[in-house]
Amino acid sequence: MTAKATISARGFTATRISALPPGRHKDPGQRSLYMLVRDRADGKPSRTWLHRVKLKGGDSFLTVGHFPETSLEKARDEIRKQRELLSKGIHPKTAAPRRRPVRSPQSVSAAAAGDNHSIEFLAHEFLELYVRPARKRPEYVEAILNKDVLPEWKGRDARTIKAREVIELLDKIVARGRRVMANRTAAVLGQMFKFGIHREILDDSPVKLLMRPGGKEKPRQRALSDDELAAYLKDPLACTRQHRLSHVITILLLTAVRRGELAQARWRDLGLDAGTWTLPAANTKTGQPAIVPLTAWAVREFKKLKLAAGRSPWVLPGTDTSEHIDPKLLTRAPAKCAERFKKAGIAPFTLHDLRRTVRTGLGRLKVAQHIAELCLNHAQPGIVGTYGTHAYLDEKRVALEKWAAHLETLRGQ
Repeated sequence: MTAKATISARGFTATRISALPPGRHKDPGQRSLYMLVRDRADGKPSRTWLHRVKLKGGDSFLTVGHFPETSLEKARDEIRKQRELLSKGIHPKTAAPRRRPVRSPQSVSAAAAGDNHSIEFLAHEFLELYVRPARKRPEYVEAILNKDVLPEWKGRDARTIKAREVIELLDKIVARGRRVMANRTAAVLGQMFKFGIHREILDDSPVKLLMRPGGKEKPRQRALSDDELAAYLKDPLACTRQHRLSHVITILLLTAVRRGELAQARWRDLGLDAGTWTLPAANTKTGQPAIVPLTAWAVREFKKLKLAAGRSPWVLPGTDTSEHIDPKLLTRAPAKCAERFKKAGIAPFTLHDLRRTVRTGLGRLKVAQHIAELCLNHAQPGIVGTYGTHAYLDEKRVALEKWAAHLETLRGQ
């Protein structure tokens, strides 16, 4: 049915609205407000409030609400709000929150540049112009935007997102038990909306947080005890059931490198005869190259991995041997073997806890603090970090040899 617009000579009232026949009727008391009356299958009429919007290419009617749930006064008030948005160049459709998040995967990289105020455009510009040039691992920020931000606000005009909506988004992440992720998402959102102000995509930021949504984060204190280390070293395969994983954990214990540095290691970076491992700047958290001294034990572990790697250029090849393993797979590995570790008397731990274990052990072995920090390739503070270019390779080798000897003792107990 094609309904023609009619204009009532008298103003709308609830009684008159209820008596309107099928068709589209203009409200005499509010510009651009219409009532659409249609017959339903059950014989009862439906009454829908419409906002007539003039856009390029002709008129468009936007649904405002349904009578009587949406009263005449509420409909008129909503029209005034929508007209105010239109005066600012904001389409009312892109200003309204979605009833539910989009479940299909979103991608910042696939964001269209058609609307220079959309959340997709803001996220894309933020990632390409700020995050990628400034961050060591921009994929972390991209993952946050793709997982929680874009599905929640798909198609929204970034200028219309309210502070309350930010809180609700972060509360959902906390409700999933991901308190730390809620804090990380809050930080990314704060940066992104500030970037939007800087680029004149929007005028204000809806991120106005008084506190961290996930609460104060307690630094992890987990370090494996000597008893736990002894239990693992006596039979690594019983704990891991995988030869490669046992070599990975042992190498991390002997070198204190980050799991990502090991995942991205190439055989060309290793000098097994010289007992050295060069970490390229692109692989380190500090953005500076580093040399890791390898003990004889560490060299033996690498040689065992070499047999498994075959002709791959990577120490830890992925399923496609031309690529390295995804570091996330290494991160998840200890949890998958939790029951085996538990039987050996080893409480749950992460691969990063092994770095803390090494640092704690070096301290107990009376290794000088600055040497212990260098063994972990931590950035040095202040003027030392700026002008101290000495690699301390010999000193690090002595420290790690001392640590390896301690582990040998534990293994032989």
